[in-house]
Amino acid sequence: MAVKIESKIVGYEVVKNQQAEAEAPEVEHMHEKLQRPEVLMGETYKIKTPLSEHALYVTINDIVLNPGTEHEQRRPFEIFINSKNMDHFQWIVALTRIISAVFRKGGDCTFLVEELRSVFDPKGGYFKKGGRFMPSLVAEIGDVIEMHLRKIGLIAEEQLDEHQRAFIEQKKAELASRGGAGVPAGEDTTQAADNPGYPESAQLCGKCQTKAVVQMDGCMTCLNCGESQCS
Repeated sequence: MAVKIESKIVGYEVVKNQQAEAEAPEVEHMHEKLQRPEVLMGETYKIKTPLSEHALYVTINDIVLNPGTEHEQRRPFEIFINSKNMDHFQWIVALTRIISAVFRKGGDCTFLVEELRSVFDPKGGYFKKGGRFMPSLVAEIGDVIEMHLRKIGLIAEEQLDEHQRAFIEQKKAELASRGGAGVPAGEDTTQAADNPGYPESAQLCGKCQTKAVVQMDGCMTCLNCGESQCS
């Protein structure tokens, strides 16, 4: 039935379905006032560098938001770094407090990975097992945080597609069949103990930071991520 409005309209509002609102579950988001539960799930990662005799142990504890619902999500809540080496004690304590505060603030915390990775040690970096270059100890802590965020689903896994995998396997097979052809004359083509699968003479890849770039058919090609100057 049509209703005729005789007076002037001076305002309006949307009538909400109060019953639907009452039935809809409230979704809890990460925020700085969220109380810490008695028990948190966590993972501990070991960092062993050639710069120190003692290893660092990085523990990241997570909180589960909206457990048992379709909105269930695991988010990092706090981080601790421990070591017998007390040389870095002050900045490590400061770093863990700042990172933990960023975790609890809510929102996107994945930017921490690139921020930490961009820290360079003025004394020079080092190669970790597998041939990957680390510009500093702080950068490797960023690497550990990325590993953890991937594990809990906050950062998507970067996987090579079928074409890229086939390309890398083809280049590895070509290099093996030539016995290291394409490598400058006089250089050793044996594999390094900390760089399995890649020639000793391989150069550092600017994309994946792995010492896996070799010259193939006139092109510098990375045998780890497939990056090529000719592609």
